Amino acid sequence: MFKALNDPTRREILELLKEKDLTAGEIADQFNISKPSISHHLDLLRQAGLVVSVKEGQFIYYSLNTTVMDEMLKWIISLQSPKK
Repeated sequence: MFKALNDPTRREILELLKEKDLTAGEIADQFNISKPSISHHLDLLRQAGLVVSVKEGQFIYYSLNTTVMDEMLKWIISLQSPKK
């Protein structure tokens, strides 16, 4: 997951998906990089569990998987030592 979040393009994709679910083409239209590169970024985000994809007809819609992010935040918070 940290590897997926380490790239600014992938973080920007997550920001876009925060607003609404988007197709791969709609996401690609927001960047000045090739569609295969966007597909690679989306695949890495999906492998990390940060996004989910659903095929509807000829389109694949991507959305945030907030469950994974919630679990990660809980884990990070649990690492904090209690304040004295």
